Amino acid sequence: TEINSTTDNPLVFPDDDQVISAGNFHGEPIALVMDFLGIAISELANISDRRIFKMLSPHLSEGLPAFLIDEDKGGLNNGLMIAQYTTAALLAENKVLAHPASVDSIPTSADQEDHVSMGMTSSNKATQILSNVEDVLSVELMCAAQALDYKAPNAPGIGSKEAYKTVREKLSHLDNDRVLYKDLEITKELLSDIITNVEKRIGEIQI
Repeated sequence: TEINSTTDNPLVFPDDDQVISAGNFHGEPIALVMDFLGIAISELANISDRRIFKMLSPHLSEGLPAFLIDEDKGGLNNGLMIAQYTTAALLAENKVLAHPASVDSIPTSADQEDHVSMGMTSSNKATQILSNVEDVLSVELMCAAQALDYKAPNAPGIGSKEAYKTVREKLSHLDNDRVLYKDLEITKELLSDIITNVEKRIGEIQI
């Protein structure tokens, strides 16, 4: 109800030739929700980064090569090491953006509006955090696909196999270092397709 309501004051209805004074301009409910959303999805990125870190670390990955590159190429190639630098930077940015804007207030209109919601700021921050989280999840998918290549012939589960297949249809195995931002962009565009394809195989994912 709140997100579909109007906050204009006054409310103008030209078809009915009406102008109604309204006090629905305080967007605190939306501001709080957007702040909480940003915090919650930031945590999803934090968890994803931990999985990325473990896949790239040979002492934690249970047999995977360091940075998910062939061991005989490790001295000449970074593998996916730099990709985790990217996720670390995005996590740091999210921690700043996750600070709630709704706790701030700058009076306006000669103190007529003495408490403001900062809802637009909360919404803008949540939008940027969401984009950052998608980038982190994309890096995890890149790493997971690479890790599954090294785990062959061990077969993943039905859903994981479908996600792997969707990624590998567009993204090749990393044999030698290449510019990774293109890989990241490709994988990010696949996120919705991955969910759709996995759900076709295992049913609706319950969250």
